[in-house]
Formats: sequence, C-alpha cells, structure tokens
Amino acid sequence: MFGQHLASSQRFDDEVDEGTANPRKQGVTEEDTMLRAGIPLGSFHGISIRLHYSWFIVFALVTFALAANYFPIAYPHWSVTARVAVGLATSVLFFGSVLAHELAHSLVAQAAGIRVHSITLFILGGLAQIAQEPGRPNIEFRVALAGPATSLALGVLFGTISIAAAGISEPLVAASAWLGLINIVLAVFNLIPGFPLDGGRVLRAIIWWRTGNLRSATRIASAIGRGVGYLFIFGGIWMVFQGNWGGLWMAFIGWFIQNAAAGSYHQVVLQDMLQGHPVSEVMMRDCPAVPPELTLEELVDDYILGSGRRCFPVVEGNRALGLMTVHNVKQVPRDLWPTRTLGEAMTPLDRLKWVGPGEDLSSVLQLMSTEDINQLPVVDEGNIVGMVARENLLAFIHTRAELGK
Repeated sequence: MFGQHLASSQRFDDEVDEGTANPRKQGVTEEDTMLRAGIPLGSFHGISIRLHYSWFIVFALVTFALAANYFPIAYPHWSVTARVAVGLATSVLFFGSVLAHELAHSLVAQAAGIRVHSITLFILGGLAQIAQEPGRPNIEFRVALAGPATSLALGVLFGTISIAAAGISEPLVAASAWLGLINIVLAVFNLIPGFPLDGGRVLRAIIWWRTGNLRSATRIASAIGRGVGYLFIFGGIWMVFQGNWGGLWMAFIGWFIQNAAAGSYHQVVLQDMLQGHPVSEVMMRDCPAVPPELTLEELVDDYILGSGRRCFPVVEGNRALGLMTVHNVKQVPRDLWPTRTLGEAMTPLDRLKWVGPGEDLSSVLQLMSTEDINQLPVVDEGNIVGMVARENLLAFIHTRAELGK
C-alpha cells in the first residue's frame, strides 16, 4: 500500500527518451484512466475524491487478513462476529489514513498555488492527480514530505490511543495498535528514494536545488525509481519461487513504480520541448466558420464529409457564438438533423475551454490533460482565430525530436 501523487500531463507521454520522442498514441495512460474511473465520494477543498473499483478487492483482502489471521492469533478468545466487525472498522480507518496521506500532499500543493484535480483510492492505496509539476524545488520538497509526515503523525496518534485504551477496550487497543504500526510502515515505505514515491520526489527536489535543472534531476530520480521498481519485481518473483505467493503483490507494486517512474521523466521531457513556444506556432488557422442557422444535416453533408474536419466555429457577423464538433452532432438523434440548427446544438463560447494565441504550449498540454480535452479553440479579442488539437502538439513534439531540438 502506498500513496502517490502524479502530475496530470503524464497522459501525453508514451515513449519519450532524452532527445527522442515517439508518441504512439493519443489515448489516456493507465494511471489517467484509473484517476477518472470509479465512484465519486464527494469533494474536499475543491478536490474530487473517488473510489476506484479495484479498491473493493484490496478492502476485502485487508479485512479478511485481519479477521481470519491477525485477530485470531492475537485475540483467540474473540468470536467470529467480533473479529469481522473490528476488521471492517480497522480497514475503513486504514483507508481513511491513506486518504489523509493524499490530502496532505494535495493541501500543501494547493497552498503553493497548484491545482489538485482529484484523489483516487485504488488497489495500491491512493493517487492524487496534481495538475502540474511544482515550479520550485522547495515546493516539491514540502509537497512530497507532507504525506509521510501525516502518516507518521497518525502512527504516533494511533499508538498513543492503543496505550491509553489498555484495560478499557480490547477492540480499540487491537485496531489502534495495528493502525499505528501500518501508518508508520506506510510513512517509511513512501520515503524509499524511488521516484515517484515521496522519497524519490524528495531526492529530486534536493538534486534540482543543487543543480538548478529539473529535467536532469528528474532523469536521475526516475532512473533510481525504475531500479527500485525492478528490485521489487525480481524480489517478488524470487519470493514466488520460494513458495511465498505474497511475492506477486510485491512484483505488481514494482511494476507500477517502474512504469510511473518512466512516465514521470517522459512528462518532464515533453514539458521541456513545449516550454517557450506559443499556441500560434502550431494552431490551425483555416477553420471554416459556419452560421448558426445551418442545419446539422447541411453541416455533415457540405462540410464534415467533404473536408474531413471535425470542428467548426459558429459565427454570426464578426461575433463568435460557439463551437460545433462531431461530438455535438452525435449527441443529436439522426432523425432531427434536418431541422436542428447549429445555434441549438453547438457548445456556447462561454462554456468552452479556450486558449489565447500567445499562451505557452506547456500550459495547453496541462489544460488538455487535466480537462481530458482533445482540441481547444484559440480566441483572440472575442473571436475564434484557430484551433489547437492534441495532434498538433504531438506533431510538434515529434518534429522537434527528429531535428534534435
């Protein structure tokens, strides 16, 4: 079990090595899909909190391990009902502790002006989706240490409760003693210097502070993180061959760390390639404007099928009203296309996410990733002057990589 925070623009990278880029796909990463899937629980300080479906598996496993193994050995005189009840309560408090760990990361990030999109509890613990990399090493350091510090504090708190409850409530002693130990284990595990674990982020912050180079610091920390991941994988396989099937769990954790470490470095490389380049360098300028009175059928027959384009600014006179996309068309039943107008089916301008022609491409990357957007209108003085799409960014990255820039 571990807590982790990931920057959301990681969804854009797939295979990017230093000096080369090979963006093979335009879909989301496995981590990004995980962050968006699941059951919403609500929000805290504007941070969406979710339960991924895989969480129920590990919740059941933790409860079973407590009720069927730990409590029967430590408290053999307990009834089955008592073991299950205390096991369930302990599991809930454990995942509450994991959530507190992630909230600590998130609230410190928010205090530094960094947007936090969501927190997802899943099979390995928790993931906080932070919208961007910290701008300075001291911010990275504080955000990274906040989680383990919270887990350590909870470990001390639960340990204190277990001591204070001795002779008063045996179930409270049992639950709090286990929670105190597991929170300390969670803190120590996360401080392993393997990026993107919290200890790896602390290491990156120190290297970044000493060198002044985020990309170099990320490369070193990610390499160590991948090494830690491989150690977990090989250690887990060795355990399986020794007859300990818990090694499968260790190998799975190692696989996740290794992939996340590689992806985190790729993300920084992409940000580096886009930094300092405005939207105007890559945006499509020849976007055919269409009038709001045009019907969907006319749009499909005369514009979409003939040109292959998928989005059109809806303009009346010199004023942009909104944007019409293939997605908008598909939302309307086919039999209504001859009568439904673009003015009725479009997304109004005031509901659109948009960027200016002078905006930095690295911020566009973050916006597309955080909001799960494939294309954005480029608006200048209230008029849609072009479009920037995911394909434009990928093509730009690929061209720069081919030229060695």
